[in-house]
Amino acid sequence: AVTPHGYASRFEISFVDKFDVAFGREGETMSLGCTVVINPDIKRFKPDIEWYRNGVLITPSKWVQMQWSGERASLTLTHANKEDEGLYTLRVAMGEYYEEYSGYVFVRDADAEIPGAPGAPLDVQCLDANKDYVIVSWKQPAVDGGNPILGYFIDRCEVGTSHWTQCNENPVKFARFPVTGLIEGRSYIFRVRAVNKAGVSLPSRVSEPVAALDPADRARLRSHPSAPWTGQIIVTEEEPAEGVVPGPPTDLQVIEATKNYVVLSWKPPGQRGHEGIMYFVEKCVAGTEDWQRVNTEIPVKSPRFAVFDLSEGKSYCFRVRCCNSAGIGEPSEATEATVVDDKLDIPKAPGRIMPTRNTDTSVVVTWTEPPDAKELVGYYIEASVEGSGRWEPCNNNPVKGTRFICHGLSNGEKYIFRVRAVNAAGLSEFSQESEPIEVKAAIGGGLLHGVCPELSGKAAGLTDRTTSWEGMHGASQPIFDTDALLKCNAKFNREALPSSCGKLGSTGDSNMREMVKDAVTSTPQKVAAKQASKSQPGDLLAVEKVTKKKDTAAPSPPYDIVVLESVRDSMVLGWKQPEAIGGTEITGYYVNYREVVDGVPGKWKEANIKAVTERAYRIQNLKENMVYQFQVAAANLAGVGTPSKPSKPFKCEEWTIAVPGPPHDVKCTEVRKDSLVLLWKEPVYSGRSPIVGYYVDMKETEAKEEHWRSVNEKPLQKKFLKIGGLTQGVSYVFRVRATNQAGVGKPSDVTDAVIAETRPGTKEVVVDVDDNGVISLNFECDQMSPDSKFIWSKNYEPIEDDSRLNIDTKGGKSKLSFKDLGEDDLGIYSCIVTDTDGVSSSYTIDEEEMKRLLALSHERQFPTIPLISELAVEILEKGEVRFWLQAEKLSGNAKANFVFNDKEIFNGEKYKMKVDQKTGLVEMIMDKLEEKDEGTYTFQLQDGKATNQSSLVLIGDVFKKLRDEADFQRKEWHRKQGPHFVDKLGWEVTDECNVMLKCKVANIKKETHIVWYKDDREIMVDEEHDFKDGVCTLLISEFSKKDAGTYEVILKDDRGKDSSELKLKDTAFADLMNEVCRKIALSATDLKIQSTAEGIRLYSYVTYYVEDLRVGWVHNDTQIKFTDRMRTGVTGEQIWLQINEPTPQDKGRYIMELFDGNTTHKKTVDLSGQAFDEAFAEFQRLKQAAIAEKNRARVLGGLPDVVTIQEGK
Repeated sequence: AVTPHGYASRFEISFVDKFDVAFGREGETMSLGCTVVINPDIKRFKPDIEWYRNGVLITPSKWVQMQWSGERASLTLTHANKEDEGLYTLRVAMGEYYEEYSGYVFVRDADAEIPGAPGAPLDVQCLDANKDYVIVSWKQPAVDGGNPILGYFIDRCEVGTSHWTQCNENPVKFARFPVTGLIEGRSYIFRVRAVNKAGVSLPSRVSEPVAALDPADRARLRSHPSAPWTGQIIVTEEEPAEGVVPGPPTDLQVIEATKNYVVLSWKPPGQRGHEGIMYFVEKCVAGTEDWQRVNTEIPVKSPRFAVFDLSEGKSYCFRVRCCNSAGIGEPSEATEATVVDDKLDIPKAPGRIMPTRNTDTSVVVTWTEPPDAKELVGYYIEASVEGSGRWEPCNNNPVKGTRFICHGLSNGEKYIFRVRAVNAAGLSEFSQESEPIEVKAAIGGGLLHGVCPELSGKAAGLTDRTTSWEGMHGASQPIFDTDALLKCNAKFNREALPSSCGKLGSTGDSNMREMVKDAVTSTPQKVAAKQASKSQPGDLLAVEKVTKKKDTAAPSPPYDIVVLESVRDSMVLGWKQPEAIGGTEITGYYVNYREVVDGVPGKWKEANIKAVTERAYRIQNLKENMVYQFQVAAANLAGVGTPSKPSKPFKCEEWTIAVPGPPHDVKCTEVRKDSLVLLWKEPVYSGRSPIVGYYVDMKETEAKEEHWRSVNEKPLQKKFLKIGGLTQGVSYVFRVRATNQAGVGKPSDVTDAVIAETRPGTKEVVVDVDDNGVISLNFECDQMSPDSKFIWSKNYEPIEDDSRLNIDTKGGKSKLSFKDLGEDDLGIYSCIVTDTDGVSSSYTIDEEEMKRLLALSHERQFPTIPLISELAVEILEKGEVRFWLQAEKLSGNAKANFVFNDKEIFNGEKYKMKVDQKTGLVEMIMDKLEEKDEGTYTFQLQDGKATNQSSLVLIGDVFKKLRDEADFQRKEWHRKQGPHFVDKLGWEVTDECNVMLKCKVANIKKETHIVWYKDDREIMVDEEHDFKDGVCTLLISEFSKKDAGTYEVILKDDRGKDSSELKLKDTAFADLMNEVCRKIALSATDLKIQSTAEGIRLYSYVTYYVEDLRVGWVHNDTQIKFTDRMRTGVTGEQIWLQINEPTPQDKGRYIMELFDGNTTHKKTVDLSGQAFDEAFAEFQRLKQAAIAEKNRARVLGGLPDVVTIQEGK
């Protein structure tokens, strides 16, 4: 239709040759552009071209230029800075219709001038400008150079000059700084530099110019019309009002407090006169009245002031006075006490970092806001390849929101992520690291950061949209403060079928559905074609030209249609393969859909024109909250089969549940009588956190629902499971549930029933190692149809990278050969045969099996002669050296080469060599070991193709020790040819406490002389010896110090001489005496009690006494101190304790202690009770008898018949 003005009433706007996600570096020039196609093309009606960054309209400047050629819109960043990073949107409007396209631009840091210096700060802005004061703010950089940022330097430059002045002497950490001392009326620009211990960063991009003016003056200047070129002078006249002292300022408050400064703000007084006023600021420590003027020299003109040089941690109060030519006014009311510290805390770390798949080079990362966060500027996200330990920033301009798409990642690598929050106080600690995630495309593909579906409809400002993207799954969530690109209120193009979201860079719109992509699993058809292409030409299993066969039929309908994921405008379907595939492979599926309104279904519509090969498919651009039904038809070479029954109605709505959706494509393989392998694919919808594992449930087919039981107690990380313990002949069904941090999700569809049985003719994968050492897995099948193909998988994922193996298929046999088996090849290798009744098998190669196969491969390639023992050496009796090894088996043709220090040696006078093929013993005997024989000895064996060798290194201390042993053995052999000692001269203490010197001799005859010496003096000759045991002895009675010395025994006859010496001096003598004392102490009898005329005696007998035996006595656990009344001594063999004139205090327990030099031996007696009484009575009796005896008269002499009696007696 055409309007009366000749213009079309509707325009179709599309973008061709669109810009992709772009990466640049500071200082570079970057260009973005799109070719715009407008239909119909009306020459006089030109489109409006607008560019937005993060939802803010971009205007031309020295930093950015925009062009429109009539066909192509482009934007050029002439000098890229990190401030330019963000989401760029091109908007093309024709009248009231428009279209938009968006893409993200990343700007990385320029190379630092000083290695290790931080990145440049960004987004420098001037706030709260006044006559002599301005607050400069900035954002901290993402890159700190590997060392913490110590602070920032702020530089200023007066507009019109090129001289930069540093505003602060010491670096400040807070990302706002009040700059004072500006000259009123002049304009300034500012920049910021970061500093760490390595050095100072490059300066930031300069701020916009700011004038040092009173805000009221600035407003008046803006309100005045611009002066014409001829000039305009505005003159105002005020009445003089001199002599009025201004009143106190009002509303004084602390608007910012940091460790470095405090910023005060106030309002001018009402009573101020008509001349300009200035201010003096005063401070005092809280709790005192000691006010001190801060600006002593020059009063300030602005009602703002930054107070520096305060003591961190102290509390201060502040007040302000006004002044003019009439004088200084009264002070304002003082502020409340203010602590000099950062009022704004550094935020805490964000939480719950959750990555999800997006595209082959990007990942969606979400997180939760840190608790109690204030004045957040945004977040920095970092990524690291798992295990590398190296972190790289994903963004260089802080992003708002809690979701971001990290681009520029390597496909197939596993990454971990971390996030930290930013405010003016600084950067938070890093969050906990996320779980690792492999970079691969999500099902249905992902969207670039911030990219909306292409829109058309009535033109409206970007800020007028109302439909939020919050919670949209599979696409990036908006991340900016403004809702500019986050809200979509425009009309979608939906006259035709829903169209799939293509990748950026594709041309035009398409009404064809794209199949659901899985970044890991390729279609079996592609894998089979690739593997079959390696087969021999003419093979029945090679890829052949497709021809329709007479015995094929269209497949039966698919069944069990389920929804795997649902968002506001798209749904992912899954279904099961038809039970009858028609005798040939299924080539694809067609999906139809229809709306259901109030229970009434509409007309069926085609969802895809091109067949999809996977049994999972995303339909996009559906209507939110609309109910749909679906049906699926399968196709093969015979044609398209009957569609499935309509699915149950499904509502298209955003899934907001936290747990995952159901796994899909669950199937059984490798079915045996007691086991099978269950395979599945991960849910399309992962919930609000990454999937951490799976639970497998099973039950007998006919059992009730309550009989479902879990196979695994802990969640599985892999997407397959071998289930054992099945009962032969029983039918089972299975299902799978996914779990994440929120819990366990909905179960998958139940599998078809499967009977546990090993069918006749079932074969297994067999491992083989040929004579050339090639390791291979082999599988045979005799149930193949002409269309059957072997498909090999590793860990149940089809093998696409064949750089490490070869697959060779001939007839009903397929061989997978490893080129160089290594750790990268560990896993489960399975093979299925298509177009059969489930023929499949697998073989596991773990680390232990790999080692076994590699050893076997090496053995087959380089056979070795197995050895029972390696080359060893021993010294023979005469001092000869024997080298030997033993092989397990040797044939009659086996031979050996003997090598010393890389030179072959031969049988001769020095070496005697022998090979015994029957026992496998190979030996070499060397008559004598000399200095020149130090080195490496090698025996080289060869028996047909098999070889082996063994070496022995005899150098250094090892050789010296062996040579000393050989010399010793030689001397010993010569010594033993005559009389000799078997056991050298030694001693023992007999039970009678005597010392016996003894030795054992051999090869003695009657003519042999045996002579004993002490200190070189002969003490005994034994010429008539007739002992059977060969032992010679010398007995020393009552051994004591006089017997110390050196003893020697000499054997000699006509055959030779041998001697043995024993030194009994110093320590050796002390050891012997200790043993003598021990024997004496052990010979002591029990203590006995004896009464005498003097008192009571305790005594014990020993075999004999020596001075080295120390004697002590203990009475009632107290050591006795000897006196005239309490004495000890030795009389002959008796050791005694004499208690003279005993008293009751002498009662108790007595212990005699005999110390042999090492051990104390004790004898005890109880002298109390009856024992004491009897002993004491006997003592009294003996004492009286002694006195009577002393007083009795004695005959002193005289005649025999005359007795002389002493006087008094």
